[in-house]
Amino acid sequence: MTKIKICGLRTLEDIESVNEARPDYAGCILSRDERFWRRITEDEAKALRSKLRLSIPLVGVFVNDDLSYVCRLLNEGVIDIAQLHGTEDNRYIEEVKKQTGKPVFKAFKVTSIYDLQKAKESIADEVLLDGGTGEGKGFNWALLKGYNRPYFLAGGLSPENLEEAIKNNKPMGVDISSGVETEKHKDKDKILSAVKIAHGER
Repeated sequence: MTKIKICGLRTLEDIESVNEARPDYAGCILSRDERFWRRITEDEAKALRSKLRLSIPLVGVFVNDDLSYVCRLLNEGVIDIAQLHGTEDNRYIEEVKKQTGKPVFKAFKVTSIYDLQKAKESIADEVLLDGGTGEGKGFNWALLKGYNRPYFLAGGLSPENLEEAIKNNKPMGVDISSGVETEKHKDKDKILSAVKIAHGER
């Protein structure tokens, strides 16, 4: 079974869909960077967490945000895991883990073998290999041949290509956001389909 994270959740309707689908992780954008249209406020994240199944960890996504902000949200239980999508290095990750005792995921934009090597050297609990910074862009999966660190595959995934992506690359997990949306809104049927495919239920 491949793990799956449904990311970019914004509404209570999104949470209802996720609760029914039961992915391994749910994610929301908590970066203070205003470029990300899916980002939500701390209060909105608390509301989503209150309705999310306790068995599904909530992952907060950050992009070069203040260390104190990330650690506070972890320590206050607003989120269960921090996922870093910026230029945060091992020292930053080490400090988050030291101050919170919570897991840290680190995303890497893959354009070359060099990026994969950086991901391999990361002290993050899990690494995520992406084609961008949440824009739904894929990358050249041929680069993954022989890659031996467990990883989450992200970027350009949807129910239409997910089975092929898992079969060809054998990732530990997959991360989907725009691929389970219709007109920029989470689509319950697409979420249910993606989770079933990842979990080998169809």
